[in-house]
Amino acid sequence: MTSLNSADMDWLAALLLDVGTAEIMPRFRNLGDGDVQQKTSAADLVTEADVNAERVITDALLERFPDAIVIGEEAVADDPRLLDGWSRTDKLAFVIDPIDGTFNFASGVAAFGVMLSVVKDGETIAGIIHDPVGKDWIMAQKGGGAILRRLDGGERVLKVAEPVGAVNRMIGSASWQYMPEPERSRVARNQGLCLGSVAYRCAAQEYRLLCGGHIHFALYNKLMPWDHLAGTLIAEEAGGHVRRFDGSLYRPEHLDGGVLAATDPDSWNLVREALWRP
Repeated sequence: MTSLNSADMDWLAALLLDVGTAEIMPRFRNLGDGDVQQKTSAADLVTEADVNAERVITDALLERFPDAIVIGEEAVADDPRLLDGWSRTDKLAFVIDPIDGTFNFASGVAAFGVMLSVVKDGETIAGIIHDPVGKDWIMAQKGGGAILRRLDGGERVLKVAEPVGAVNRMIGSASWQYMPEPERSRVARNQGLCLGSVAYRCAAQEYRLLCGGHIHFALYNKLMPWDHLAGTLIAEEAGGHVRRFDGSLYRPEHLDGGVLAATDPDSWNLVREALWRP
């Protein structure tokens, strides 16, 4: 199989729901001693829920799509070589973040999500972000628009906010934690020029806010494919404008250069100029 149809998208959405119900929510606010481990720092965690959810999703994907490639966050943590050249294949590649916002999940805060994207020939062709707490999804296929789907089957079209024309009228999310100095301090300071800011420590929920028209931009310096491929595709299909910090297109193989998603090109330029202002 070289593409996805609507039945495949429905199946993927149902898979994330099942995994959220069986593997994630029973462990939410119920993690025992030894169920949480540090990876690179005290803010970078993995739990038994992450590991089990990724395993179940991976097994199900390979059963339905036996020729596919699966790139999971926890699998890459164990073997970074999995990222070597993965996006250049003509096979379907599924990219999984079993729990985005693990720090929140491990802390008992209900701001996390399951993210899945589909890549073919170096291009993201589908993305789904599932909220296991609210039991709904935001999702898109390239060229098909973006939707919010509820558990009862109801759907509504997602559309980014209307441009407001000035940074001091914008609300946004700027994740500056992984930036080098002096860029880190500059962006953190200049975020105060905005009308307001959000910082969920969860790209899944921040992209949801952007795609639903609730904030005007989302900025990230650290680029791992499981964190951003689904969200940026959904944002674009909701009418948004997504580029790396240098203005170039963001593609699945990019691991650096940052990404800024905004409501439109003019707003992108306003945010890019304001947040890096000396």
